[in-house]
Amino acid sequence: MKISIDKNEKTPLYLQIAGKIKRMIFNGSLVDGYTLPSERSLAEKLNIHRNTVVRAYSELKDEGLITSYQGQGYQVRYRSIFYGMVKKPVNWDALIKEQYLRFESDFDHLFKKSYERDIISFGGGMAAREPYPPEEIALAFERILKRHHDQAYFYTPDQGDLELRREITAFMNTKGIMTKPGNIQIFSENNQALDFLMTLMLSPGDKVLTQEILSPDIYRTIQVAGGQLVTVPMDEKGMMCDDLAALIEKENPRFIYVDSSFHNPTGAILSVERRKKLLELSYQYRIPIIEEDEGSELYYDAGEVPSIKSMDTGNNVIYMYSFSLTMMPGAGISFVVADTNVIQPLSKLVSMKLVSLDWVPQMLLLEYMKQGIFSRRLDDFRSICREKRDLMCHHIDRISSEAGLSYRKPAGGVYLWVKLPSGIHARELLEAAHREGVTFIPGYVFYPKKHVGNNYIRLNYSYPAKLQIEAGLEILGRVIRQTQQKIQIK
Repeated sequence: MKISIDKNEKTPLYLQIAGKIKRMIFNGSLVDGYTLPSERSLAEKLNIHRNTVVRAYSELKDEGLITSYQGQGYQVRYRSIFYGMVKKPVNWDALIKEQYLRFESDFDHLFKKSYERDIISFGGGMAAREPYPPEEIALAFERILKRHHDQAYFYTPDQGDLELRREITAFMNTKGIMTKPGNIQIFSENNQALDFLMTLMLSPGDKVLTQEILSPDIYRTIQVAGGQLVTVPMDEKGMMCDDLAALIEKENPRFIYVDSSFHNPTGAILSVERRKKLLELSYQYRIPIIEEDEGSELYYDAGEVPSIKSMDTGNNVIYMYSFSLTMMPGAGISFVVADTNVIQPLSKLVSMKLVSLDWVPQMLLLEYMKQGIFSRRLDDFRSICREKRDLMCHHIDRISSEAGLSYRKPAGGVYLWVKLPSGIHARELLEAAHREGVTFIPGYVFYPKKHVGNNYIRLNYSYPAKLQIEAGLEILGRVIRQTQQKIQIK
C-alpha cells in the first residue's frame, strides 16, 4: 500500500491519509480482508506522529470501511459488510410526498379499462374513432414527413409551433375570441395545461372556487399544488351563481375554475346569464377565471353558446381548450389563451420543465387545419356523437322502464350522467358489471370529498362503437335487474 502525503497542504494529515485509503478501498485496490499497516509502521514510513495514523484509522472505522481485531491490527471490511448485511428496503412511503400517496385511483384504473379489448368500456372520455380512418391518417403522416424531411430533430418552440398557433388564432376568431399567436401556449392536454397554471399561480393554502361535481383530473391537480377547494352546487344550468359574491368575500379564492360547455360528467352547459354573472364577479373582485371549454364544438340540439372568454373585454379569463374530443383518440393537442402577462411566464416554465413539446401531434393538427379538414370533420363528429347519444338514450329508456334509471338528455358533449334506482350503489354495480365485461365510472369519484354520488354513474358514448353500446347496455340492464332481485330477496 503506497501512500504519500503533502505536509504543505492545508488539509490535515490524518484526513489526507484517510481519504487516500478510502479511495483505494472504493476502486478495489484494497480488497476485503486486506490488513493495513500498523499504526507505528505507517507513522514511521510517512515520518509523522503515531497519533496522526490513529486518527486516520479512527475516521475510516467511523465510516464503516475498516475494522480492528485484537492482535491482528486493522483490516478492510467494507465489501464483506455490504454483501453480508441484512438488506433493508427503502421506506418509499416516507420519501414520497403525502399528497401523491393519497391519490384516489379508481378513476385512473377504470379509464385504463377503455383500452382493453375484451371490455366494453363506457368509462373513457375520448374522441369518436370513425371520422379519421387509419388510411387517411397514414397519408397525412406521409405528407408531413416529406415536407419536413430535412428536419433532423422534431423539436418545437417552448410556446408551440408558430404556424399552428396562427391556425388556432383563426379558429378562435370563429368562436368570437379575438387573440394573437403570442397569447397562445400549446400543451399536450388540458390536464398538463392546468398543472402548469397551478405551478405558476397557486401557493399552498390558496383557495379555488369551482363547481361541486368535478373531474378527478381537475381537483387532484389543484390539491397536489396545495390548493383548497371551495365547491359550489350546480344544476342543469351549471354552477349556481346567485350567492357567489358573499362566498368570494368570505373565502377570498385565488381564482374560479369552471367547465363551461357540456360539463364533465353531467353534460350540463353553463347558461349565458351565469357566464355573464361570473364575468361580472371577476371584474368586481379582480379574480381570474379559468374556463375549460373542450366540449363546446360537440353541440347537437342547438347552436354553440358563446364562451366566457368571448365576452371578456377585461382579459380576466384564462381559456383552456383541447382537441381531445375532436381529433383522433390519443393525438389531442391542448392550448391556453390568456393575457401576455400569463403566457410569457407560462412559456418560461414550460422551457424549464420540458425539453420540447410533442412535435408529431402538432404537425398532424396543423395539417388538418391548413387543409380545412378539421373544420369539415367537426360536422362528422357532431353527427356521429349525436347518433351514439340517441342510441344510448334509447337503450337506457328501455332499461328505465323496468329498472327505474333516470337521466337528463344532454344537448351535446360525450357523457350521460345517470341516476341509479334506489338501493343500488355504484361501486357494487361496477363490480358486478365488470365481471360481465362492462365498465363505467362511478359517480362518487367526481366529488372531491367522496361523500355523495354513489347513486350516479357516468357513461361515455363517443368512443365505443354502436354495436358495443347496444351490447354493453344490454349487459348493464341485466346486471341492474339481477342486483335489484338480490335486494328484494334480502
